[in-house]
Amino acid sequence: MAQFKWEGIYPAMLSPFDENGNLDFDMFGKNIEAQLDGGVHGLIIAGSLGEASVLTTEEKYDLLTYALKLVGGRVPVLLNIAENTTAAAIKVAQTSEELGADGLMLLPPMRYRADDREAVAYFRAVAQSTKLPILIYNNPVDYSTYVSLDMFEELLLEPNIQAVKESTRDLTNITRLKNRFGDRLKIMAGVDTLGLESLMLGADGLVAGLVDAFPRETVVMYDLVKAGEYKKAVEIYRWFMPLLELDIHPKLVQYIKLAATAEGISTPYTRAPRLPLIGEEEQRVKKIIADSIATRPQL
Repeated sequence: MAQFKWEGIYPAMLSPFDENGNLDFDMFGKNIEAQLDGGVHGLIIAGSLGEASVLTTEEKYDLLTYALKLVGGRVPVLLNIAENTTAAAIKVAQTSEELGADGLMLLPPMRYRADDREAVAYFRAVAQSTKLPILIYNNPVDYSTYVSLDMFEELLLEPNIQAVKESTRDLTNITRLKNRFGDRLKIMAGVDTLGLESLMLGADGLVAGLVDAFPRETVVMYDLVKAGEYKKAVEIYRWFMPLLELDIHPKLVQYIKLAATAEGISTPYTRAPRLPLIGEEEQRVKKIIADSIATRPQL
């Protein structure tokens, strides 16, 4: 099992499919190797970008098992938990631990919008069911549940709740969290278009989307920030921004799969209800990707 710190670049991995809608493990492996070659610090399997909503639980375990074998401890491998019930989430957590996962990313309950007390009880129940370290996903924009500082005060009673994927879109929240909890709660910024700002404000790392297509650029930008080379980091970020904006759209899966396909490390296929892009939208997104590849910075 890989020992790790909550820092650096953690791709929210894509789940490549073939044209028949089956998982394409060869392409999945190719993308993993591209991420590792690019210098990422961990992998998160079957998140929102990994199309968790259309994967069976067994397919999630298959992706985890494949990734763990291929990675061989080079970086930590985490499985995302996005379940409707506390019992189902506990089952996934315990099975992930048995399969050898290094950690978990944990979303609030799906479908039912839990209130603060219910959300805290859910997160704590899952944490108490496993020894694995846990990253809480705080994304009120997409999942309606806002995990407040007072809620984190309760959550941090569980020693294995160690980090937050900070996707509130409120940059001041990074400072509030640091002021209140210091290093007890590590902050992994979760919005691509706020990535550089988040790192400069003290986020420990990024859970990123466009890294799936452009791992080297993402890692170099992170390294430059850590080295205090802000001007060079901003240059990469300005080049990156049209691509990063593909991450903050309901069709981020289709968009980012197209970008990674252009780089030869994904397929474009998704499972219904997601459909392939057509017409003006397809042309526009492909142009953004092609223009960016044509002008990519010399690293």
